[in-house]
Amino acid sequence: MITYLLYVLKFEKKVNLSQKKQLDNLSLKVDELKLETYEAKLNPHLFKNILNSIQSNAYQTYYTIDKLANVLDYILYESKSNFVTIKDEIDFIKNYIEINKVKVSPLFDLQIKTKIDEQSFLYNEKIIAPLISIDLIENAFKHTDFQKDNSFIKIAIELNNTFFYIQVTNKISQKNSLEKESGGHGNQSLEHRLKMIYGNQFSLSKTTEQNVFIAKLKINLNEFYTKMHPNR
Repeated sequence: MITYLLYVLKFEKKVNLSQKKQLDNLSLKVDELKLETYEAKLNPHLFKNILNSIQSNAYQTYYTIDKLANVLDYILYESKSNFVTIKDEIDFIKNYIEINKVKVSPLFDLQIKTKIDEQSFLYNEKIIAPLISIDLIENAFKHTDFQKDNSFIKIAIELNNTFFYIQVTNKISQKNSLEKESGGHGNQSLEHRLKMIYGNQFSLSKTTEQNVFIAKLKINLNEFYTKMHPNR
C-alpha cells in the first residue's frame, strides 16, 4: 500500500509539473496574441481569465488546456491565411465555446445548435475568412450576466451548399455597451471587413429586443465561390 501511495504521489507530481508547463506555454501564446486592423480581435485578458479558471478547476484542466491550445494555434497561425476551410472555422468556434464553459455554471442556459452538411462541397473548401464569426460569440460571453437566473446564450450555426449562417442570442441584464454595438465601432469594423472580402454576398445585423441581444451573420458562399473559381 505504501509503495502504491508513493507511486500515486510521484505520478500526480509529474502530472502537475506537466500541467504547469502547458499553462506557461499557453500564457506565452496569449502574450503574443496580436491581430492587425480590420482583423477579428480577441481580448488577451479574456484568455488570462480563462487560464486562471483552469488552474482553479483541476478536474477540467486537461480537457480545457487541449481546447485552449487549439484555439491559440488557430489564432496565431491559421488566421494569417486569407481563407480557411469551413470545417476549421467551425472547429475553432466549438473549441472557443468549450473553453468559455469553464467560467459558466453547469446550470447556466447555454444552447449550441449546429446544422452542418459535411457532404457539402463547401465544407472543406478554403472559402471562409478566419475568425469572421468570433466577434459575435465573444461579445455574448463578455456581456452576459451569468449570475442572473434568466440569463442565457444561444448559438446556432448552419452550413449547406448555399450559405454559412451563425446567430448568437444572449440575455443582457441592463443597458450597456453591447446595445450600442448594433451601430457602433465594433459592428462597423466587422462589416467593413466583410465588405472587403465578400462584397454584397453577406448580411449582418445586430439588434436588441427586450434586453435580448441578437446577432446574425449570413454569407452566400456559393456565389462567392463561383466568383473565385469562374471556370469550375
